[in-house]
Formats: sequence, structure tokens, C-alpha cells
Amino acid sequence: MRLGINLGYWGLGNDADNIAVAQEADRLGFAVCWAAEAYGSDAATVLAYVAAKTERIDVGSAIFQIPARTPTMTAMTAATLDTLSGGRFRLGLGVSGPQVSEGWYGVKFDKPLARTREYVEIIRKAMARERVVHDGANWTLPLPGGPGKPLKLTVHPVREHIPLYIAAIGPKNLELTGEIADGWLGIFFAPEQAELSLEHLTAGRAKAGKTLDGFDIAPNVPIAVSSSNKPEDLEAAGNLFRQYTALYVGGMGSKEQNFYNRIARRMGYEQAADEIQEKYLAKDYAGAAAAVPQQLIDSTTLIGTRDRLADRLQAFAAAGVTTLNLSPGGFGNTLEERVLALRTAVEALEHAGLA
Repeated sequence: MRLGINLGYWGLGNDADNIAVAQEADRLGFAVCWAAEAYGSDAATVLAYVAAKTERIDVGSAIFQIPARTPTMTAMTAATLDTLSGGRFRLGLGVSGPQVSEGWYGVKFDKPLARTREYVEIIRKAMARERVVHDGANWTLPLPGGPGKPLKLTVHPVREHIPLYIAAIGPKNLELTGEIADGWLGIFFAPEQAELSLEHLTAGRAKAGKTLDGFDIAPNVPIAVSSSNKPEDLEAAGNLFRQYTALYVGGMGSKEQNFYNRIARRMGYEQAADEIQEKYLAKDYAGAAAAVPQQLIDSTTLIGTRDRLADRLQAFAAAGVTTLNLSPGGFGNTLEERVLALRTAVEALEHAGLA
């Protein structure tokens, strides 16, 4: 099992620290450094900067939002980043959510599965440097009856095949990811409940005549090191992620359409998910955070001493995870705390016999 790091969103006041964290991850031998985008910083610019400041670590989009770019523009960006980084780019895609898609990009959030399938099909053609011809429900290339002609990408990526990942949550989207992608970017992944996701990924792979062999299971997992494994110290470490969990389960989307709330419900936290969402949408953020069960945090994060982290890493590996993407520290953590988390994770991986 390999380790990755997720820097999250840029422009939150810790940009210099993020570069230092990326460089430390590079020095420690982490496999990949991801950056995200929503409606603030774009991931492509950040990744170009990170690639210029590092030497060996891959850089990946987690995610490029599908409604933000045409598929051929995404192919251009991916090829350019792969060239600039010397063959270190990984392309992560996702449909985002209805609030961002329609509110920020003005793109109707309808039939996301069909849109994703078409999007990936066009990107595959473009990055293979074929002349792009496509006639679908969402895109027609070239447009008929005009001066347009089939074009092919002029940039030569360093690698013949740039790894393509999809961030998926729901069962149908997970199945599609298994069918058409090279890897999966997950969130709120608990090793003990891995089948909630892997069952559908496996079904998708079977549709494509493949197995999970060679497919990258790459969930994002927050990490914090505690001074001991006493319940009170573990709870204190878990508290770093209460706001994060409450934000996603309670506030990422509307009451009717929140994909992260649905994950929590599928994991058996129906009552807590309702309470978190009700309080968050009422702007009782402290109450929403307090309503997050400690067990939900503990099962979907890495908290504890090196030895406890080693045990948890073994659980993730046994569940089928091939790249564990770490988000070091919680809200307001210092650079020193984030670097400590990375170093301890590497020690734990070695201690667990997984390095």
C-alpha cells in the first residue's frame, strides 16, 4: 500500500505551509500529492506550482470538476501538466454537486452518470492523440454543418497513458468508476465497511471484463497523531475532524441532495446524519459538530500513536486500499503538526510491514 497526500483547497491562508508539506511528502517518498477545487482556487494552477517545487512525487487533481471544463480542455490540461511535471500527473474527475454545478458554472446537474461516461470517452480519445469525433447527448465534436473539423491533440504527454480516477460516492457512480476509470478517489471510507464501496466497484470492473487487480483504490483519510491511545487522547485527536465531518455530512448540499449524508446513512448512522444535517442547515455549527459520533470519526480517519496508526494501516490494506491519501491535521493545525503526521505515517507503514 502506498501513501499519498491531499492538500485540499488553496488560498485558505496556509499556502506556504502547503508547499512545505508537499516537499516533505516528496522527501519521504509519498506516491502522489493531490489538490482540490470547488469555487475558489482551481486545481490545475496549484498542481503546476507544486510540480515545479517538487522532484519525484506525482501530482493529481482531486478533483477537476466536470461542469467546469469541456472534455477536450481537460485533456489539454492533463497533457500539459504531464509534460510540465515530467510524467507525474494523475487526472482525477468528478461531477461536483448540483449547488456548485448549477450555481457556479451554470451547468444543469442532470444525468451525471451519462455525462461522466461521455466526458471520459472524449478525454481518452484526445489523450490518445486520435482525431476527436464524438456524437453524444452532451457533446458533439465537431459541430455539424460548420467549419469545424476533427482535430487531435498537438501536445505529446510524457506517458502513453495518464492514470484517470473518478471521485464517486453513490452505488451507480461507483459501478461506472470501476468500469471506465483506472482508480477511485473515495471519502469517508471505513475498512470495516469496505464492501459498501468495493462491491459496486467490483461489479463495474466485471462489466469491463476486468477485476480489481491493477485498479487503484485511493480513499482520502484525515490523520492526526495523539500523545497516547487513552480514550480521552483519541477523542481529542478525533475532535480535530468534527467540523470537517459535520461540514460534509450536514452542509455539503441541500437537505434533499447531500451525497455525504447518504454515505453516513449507508454506514448505519441514520439518526446522527439527520441530527447533524438539521443542526448544520440551521447554522448551529457547534451543535452539528457535537452530534458527529466518535465511532464515525475513528473508523474513517487515522488517529493515535504510531503503533495504533500501524494497526489501522494494516486494516486499510487488508480492505483492499492500494493508495491511502492522507490529509494531515485538522482545522488550524500548524505546519509542525502536519509534518509530524506525515513522518509518523511513514514510520507506521514500515512498522506494519507495508512499506
